[in-house]
Amino acid sequence: MSVNKVMIIGRLGNDPEVKTLSSGSAVCNFNVATSERWNDKDGQKQERTEWHRIVTWGKQAELCGKYLAKGRQVFLEGKLQTRSWEDQQGQKRYTTEIVANSVQFLGSQQQSQNAPAPGPNDFGPEPSFDASEDIPF
Repeated sequence: MSVNKVMIIGRLGNDPEVKTLSSGSAVCNFNVATSERWNDKDGQKQERTEWHRIVTWGKQAELCGKYLAKGRQVFLEGKLQTRSWEDQQGQKRYTTEIVANSVQFLGSQQQSQNAPAPGPNDFGPEPSFDASEDIPF
């Protein structure tokens, strides 16, 4: 038996990007940050932020594109998936992402629109990938 299930609560690090494929199906991509806080052995506060690449499909993708924005908090469930492709230079590239089958919008849309833009210390460093690189679906 095996299980591939992910559940996270975090905040969007960017506005979602929705594309419509030639088949007519919608796909939505965005990043979510989750943070962990603790006190180290010396009593100093520590924090670590993880960035997660999220993909949703179909009606869920359309709703995410319509109602989500940078800074908005979400609860999502899905599975981990790793894909590979060749870039323009012929090098093999890999990405691991969460394919979300359930996304619950937390807080209000009005709240996220009026919230100050998250600063670099709010989520930690951005993930190290080239967001302008075209990833095939």
